[in-house]
Amino acid sequence: MSTEHLLAHRNLLFTVAYEMLGSAADAEDVVQEVWLRWVDVDVEQVRDPRAYLVRTTTRLALNRLRTLARRREDYVGTWLPEPVLTSPDVAQDVELADSVSTAMLLVLETLPPTERAVFVLREVFDVPYAEIAEAVGKSEPAVRQVASRARAHVAERRPRSSVSTAERDAVIERFRAATETGDLQGLMDVLAPDVVLMTDGGGKVQAALNPIRGRDKVLRFLAGVTPDALELEPVWLNGSPAVRFVVDGQRDGVGTMVVEDGVVTRLFLVRNPDKLGAVGTEVGLGR
Repeated sequence: MSTEHLLAHRNLLFTVAYEMLGSAADAEDVVQEVWLRWVDVDVEQVRDPRAYLVRTTTRLALNRLRTLARRREDYVGTWLPEPVLTSPDVAQDVELADSVSTAMLLVLETLPPTERAVFVLREVFDVPYAEIAEAVGKSEPAVRQVASRARAHVAERRPRSSVSTAERDAVIERFRAATETGDLQGLMDVLAPDVVLMTDGGGKVQAALNPIRGRDKVLRFLAGVTPDALELEPVWLNGSPAVRFVVDGQRDGVGTMVVEDGVVTRLFLVRNPDKLGAVGTEVGLGR
């Protein structure tokens, strides 16, 4: 047994699983299962360890994805991806950061399992079609068709950001400062008139069961649920600047945003305590 290859590609394998599952905890479970299987592999017989490991990760993630789909049918309220704490360096790989953003993970959630796997492997990790075919159990021509269909679906649904990263970062900081200080006018200025707020409490903490649409309704909701002792810490989540909510010294949730034309058009708040396990310690991502 050799752990050298697994250690070298661990961040890649976690990222593949995370993009397919939208859950850091489940992605970690998949990587652990890959590790257990690798123990019994005769490494000398593996021509391309990286391809072998990605293929194994994909198959295990596909199996788990089908189980998760059934579980999410019973989820209370809006389901949002489990956020992960990342280093600012992840943002330097623009394609990687975009692929793990909350907005993109929500788009990927709308794809059927195989389509999602093919899109992630091809568009994010540039895996050859022949290897993808082996991973998902389809012919190469079929995989090319699936990839084309997935690209069209994603292009149709993904947000189209029209700001530079510097502008985006400035808008998010303005949101953080206005929220923390209770600056109502500052919040109005930073939110788009048709902003959409999605909150995920999983039925365990206070959250809106359905998306809230429109600046006035979003502001009323935020005013109603914001505690007096709230602190907003700037952090990097899923490759982008974000905020972590702290109440009386305890982690209470996180917020990520989509910024378009200089304002926040979508706001995602995760408060489900079961989904905050990966926002305290940096998670390694890679391609």
